[in-house]
Amino acid sequence: MDFLRPADWEEALAAKAEHPSAVPIAGGTDVMVEINFDHRRPDRLLDLGRIRELHTWETGEDHIRLGAAVPYARIIEHLGAELPGLALAARTVGSPQIRNRGSVGGNLGAASPAGDSHPALLAAGAEVEAESVRGRRLIPVEDFYTGVKRNALAPDELIRAVRVRKADGPQQFSKVGTRNAMVIAVCAFAVGLHPLTRTVRTGIGSAAPTPVRARAAEDFLRAALDEGGYWESGRPLPPSLLGRFAELAAGACNPIDDVRGSAAYRRRAVGVMARRTLGWVWEEHTRGDTTGEGNPRCA
Repeated sequence: MDFLRPADWEEALAAKAEHPSAVPIAGGTDVMVEINFDHRRPDRLLDLGRIRELHTWETGEDHIRLGAAVPYARIIEHLGAELPGLALAARTVGSPQIRNRGSVGGNLGAASPAGDSHPALLAAGAEVEAESVRGRRLIPVEDFYTGVKRNALAPDELIRAVRVRKADGPQQFSKVGTRNAMVIAVCAFAVGLHPLTRTVRTGIGSAAPTPVRARAAEDFLRAALDEGGYWESGRPLPPSLLGRFAELAAGACNPIDDVRGSAAYRRRAVGVMARRTLGWVWEEHTRGDTTGEGNPRCA
């Protein structure tokens, strides 16, 4: 196995163009597990660890441009206000050691349906910045996942950054697992309120071949909030509305039975999480909290 170690981004793109099968590695929290268990034996590894810009972020007017190798720990520490849903999801990732090494870019590259960052990225509205020697393009995150552990990157492309919209309303993330830490999600759900556009976005993980949005649930809730005047009044959402949202969210799932849980359990759990997280974000919205930090259920 050859080990390529570019010193800068241009050198990395050139190496990927010359060796399209080279597997990128930064934190190594997914790639090294596969190699150690002999599930994968690439001819070449492309080490991105020396490329400084991948470990930083930029703050724009309405979004954060997150370098592909920014670790979860730094998102939790520094970006909880701007990216509350992603910060909440980051808190559930592995152990402190994993959170100090693993990154959103790596999670996207692996494209596992159970990746913890995916539901939050879908709910926030993110774009993946992919680049090759041929140029750069932005891929909406919902179009990035093409199958189980497959993504929309061309063979010569690398993930340079992830552009995530700054929160203009509350966001929440919930995950079901066999324990609270160091566990792969049985299923996960994220929701974000976007009052400026009067829209709602969702994200579902580990309950379909790819991470997905519950679009029917989003459309139903958007119409119900508008027709009922809830944005203006801030009234509590009735149980019937919460229940219908939960049903539609569960209906967006296409789960399987496996050792971590049955398809029926996953579908049921997503409905429960959808109902609860919607209640939490609406409660936060009515009291003007966009970070989720005032809600003890976020911890």
